[in-house]
Amino acid sequence: MPTILVIDDNPAVATALTVLFSLHDLDCVHADGPERGLARLREGGIDLVVQDMNFHADTTSGEEGIALFHAIRGIDADLPVILLTAWTHLEAAVDLIRAGAADYLGKPWDDGKLMATVNTLLELASTRRELAARVREEAGRRDRLASGHDLRGLVYADPASEATLSLALQVARSHLPVLITGPNGAGKEKYAEILHANSAVHGGPFVALNCGALPHDLIEAELFGAEPGAYTGATRAREGKFEAADGGTLFLDEIGTLPPSGQVKLLRVLETGRFERLGGNRERSVHVRVVSATNADLSAMIADGRFREDLYYRLNGIELRLPPLGQRPRDILPLARHFLGERKVLGDDAERALLAHGWPGNVRELRNVMQRAELLAMDTRIHAGDLGLPAVARGAAPAPVADEPGRADIEAALARSGGVLAQAAAELGLSRQALYRRLDRLGIPRS
Repeated sequence: MPTILVIDDNPAVATALTVLFSLHDLDCVHADGPERGLARLREGGIDLVVQDMNFHADTTSGEEGIALFHAIRGIDADLPVILLTAWTHLEAAVDLIRAGAADYLGKPWDDGKLMATVNTLLELASTRRELAARVREEAGRRDRLASGHDLRGLVYADPASEATLSLALQVARSHLPVLITGPNGAGKEKYAEILHANSAVHGGPFVALNCGALPHDLIEAELFGAEPGAYTGATRAREGKFEAADGGTLFLDEIGTLPPSGQVKLLRVLETGRFERLGGNRERSVHVRVVSATNADLSAMIADGRFREDLYYRLNGIELRLPPLGQRPRDILPLARHFLGERKVLGDDAERALLAHGWPGNVRELRNVMQRAELLAMDTRIHAGDLGLPAVARGAAPAPVADEPGRADIEAALARSGGVLAQAAAELGLSRQALYRRLDRLGIPRS
């Protein structure tokens, strides 16, 4: 049963409120002055406070009520407070609303309005506690992952990213080959680095090769090395990536571009751990953990005869699917701030533009946008115009609405955004500062 603390020196008021709340299955405790009220509040277990604004018959300024309110906020900044005030205290009550009081009611009050306000505030407080618990749980999981593993500086906040990271860390110490799939620019090499850093061979080398960046006639030499005379211009022996990665991890990006002859030789290495340099006849043995990545549909390539099915199953011991940035929106602002560094900050309009953009180029596009904005911004605050995004993403001001968002609207937007204030503000058609003011006025925590 929720407990309401009534702080009022009028016994008749205290009795009336106690009876009213008990009729609605609410527990009520009474304190006849600020000192007793604050002492009871410090004992804990209070869900809402109803306080008077004046405690002596010879004073009408409301100063005692103002001081009491600020003392309550000092004990519990999130506790909802309803002010009971005479008209002479109206201006002071309005000031306290701006400072975070939940609502004010004039004396004599309307029972129906008071109970509607109380029930709404108690429901919001319950939702707020649930949101806060979820945020603490998510932060705790992130802290545990970071404390027990090397995340190679990965910045993330979205549950989709957390799920992918958790799977990566779970399989990192196995010897199975890993296939990382996802669109270009989504961070596949970063996850390959995480796999290596948390693997049993983390002390060995990490060697990366972009198979799509080399001509087909040089891929085999890059992978397996070459002897002098193996191809035009080969005047000396050269070590391939497999030899360089011996005892560590070899990351093969854009594996779908590997030519058929390279696919055959790669399959043999994966099966036997042995290979020959191009133009050589001596077998060499290596112990390498292979991580590969692709943005291509390898199943379709297999059906078209462009990729070997047996190689696919050799590479795909475990598949890590990286969602595009647009499908993990809670990563956008943390990544943007990370790329921006500490010298400049994001303005509200820039945050809205970043969240509205679809990010077809994923994390790579976001990094480039933030580097451009840092270079071109005229002051320390990044604005939407500094980002160079299409006008549709910058989104001029939202269409005006007839009524401002209410408590329920704000709580629902926060829940949908997972607590991301900038995203909730954009949905509600508010600036972030305006949302802050409403959160403070309603007693809703900002995180």
